[in-house]
Amino acid sequence: MTELPRTYAVKTYGCQMNVHDSERLSGLLEDAGYVRAPESAEDGDADVVVFNTCAVRENADNRLYGNLGRLAPMKTKRPGMQIAVGGCLAQKDRETIVNRAPWVDVVFGTHNIGKLPVLLERARVQEEAQVEIAESLEAFPSTLPTRRESAYAAWVSVSVGCNNTCTFCIVPALRGKEKDRRPGDVLAEVEALVGEGVSEITLLGQNVNAYGSDMGDREAFSKLLRACGPVEGLERVRFTSPHPRDFTDDVIAAMAETPNVMPQLHMPLQSGSDKVLRAMRRSYRQDRYLGIIEKVRAAIPDAAITTDIIVGFPGETEEDFEQTMHVVRQARFAQAFTFQYSKRPGTPAADMEDQIPKEVVQARYERLVALQEEISWEENKKQVGRTLDVMVAEGEGRKDGATHRLSGRAPDNRLVHFTKPDEPVRPGDVVTVDITYAAPHHLLAEGTPRGVRRTRAGDAWDKRNAPEAKKPAGVLLGLPGVGAPAPLPVAQGCGCD
Repeated sequence: MTELPRTYAVKTYGCQMNVHDSERLSGLLEDAGYVRAPESAEDGDADVVVFNTCAVRENADNRLYGNLGRLAPMKTKRPGMQIAVGGCLAQKDRETIVNRAPWVDVVFGTHNIGKLPVLLERARVQEEAQVEIAESLEAFPSTLPTRRESAYAAWVSVSVGCNNTCTFCIVPALRGKEKDRRPGDVLAEVEALVGEGVSEITLLGQNVNAYGSDMGDREAFSKLLRACGPVEGLERVRFTSPHPRDFTDDVIAAMAETPNVMPQLHMPLQSGSDKVLRAMRRSYRQDRYLGIIEKVRAAIPDAAITTDIIVGFPGETEEDFEQTMHVVRQARFAQAFTFQYSKRPGTPAADMEDQIPKEVVQARYERLVALQEEISWEENKKQVGRTLDVMVAEGEGRKDGATHRLSGRAPDNRLVHFTKPDEPVRPGDVVTVDITYAAPHHLLAEGTPRGVRRTRAGDAWDKRNAPEAKKPAGVLLGLPGVGAPAPLPVAQGCGCD
């Protein structure tokens, strides 16, 4: 009797880099003979459960150990089940995880995700936990097998690590110094993806526009954007997340002059106060930040600009907070991902004096959210009456079934819900619609769509979702490989850019 393959489930927390890594982990496991557990399966139904963790928010530890505790009795009832913990929290806590949850089989870090299958097998044979944390990158993630979540959109990592020393952020300590890929390798991966049917890519880095710093070319990122322009079949190029310090005029020009680079920019602010920015060790000030926004808007009038903001950083006064509110009013972000300051052991900010009381942080946070909601709604209302080409997305409209609509992303990455056309439409296809209504977080096109353009990306989605018997053998990409971008920039973001 043939033994059934072991099943796996990967649970991801944190930023896009973790999503990107999780698709590598899935690819590695499938390359080793594991089969993905059905989406409907409970965690305890998989033979291997992998947690790819984040260490940025204060509740990261509690969330992980709560999930591990929930799995403990399930593992007792399921002989042979294995649990692995990787990612930033694993890199940080190492043996602590096994001490607090001795039923965990494998702990691995951010630098050695390629070792997961080997560590699982070693833990099974030796019947003891395997903890292996590398101090430097062993293999660039893009050289590993991958199981992409999307047939039509993909991440392409241009670098790993970060050279910044922001006092609130633990990521550089866990991801290491920035290491750039060669431009030719990045473009080869882009072209291979387009050949597979991908029509939208997102260039990904912890500090993406610092790309080229270890190659001695300060204009490497703008050159990379321009080089994506002639790639036939590549319709949309995005990138996340840049740093204001490294955001230069040549990047703005490349965005404006390269037709398939989308009119969208995610530019982390963190604080509008020069004093707080100095304490955060952010190497720009309010005037510099607003100057970038002004230049982008001059070159790309329809650009949708989003940001990250931290409220309640140690020493933040009411006057400091009002400076943040001022920048929000001036910049008029399409959306802001707002975070209450979270003390992280191991960061300089954790030991700073003047930690802000929770109730003060909460009150400021609510004021900021209310202001940004008002601005987001006003900015979205400006879209009413426009005709937009929307790339149909998969799983972004939770109410689509009940409302008989579809959902997708406009070129500037705004979420659009629209009336389902009479003709069949696949994720990856492009539908032209007229915007009729705006809410703070989405647009609505209630009329009959103007047209549908069936795309190679839609064909790729059809191919991936064909009945099993019609699928070609194998679902993995080897080298190169990518992951699928999240719907919005840094929606679960770490606020660390």
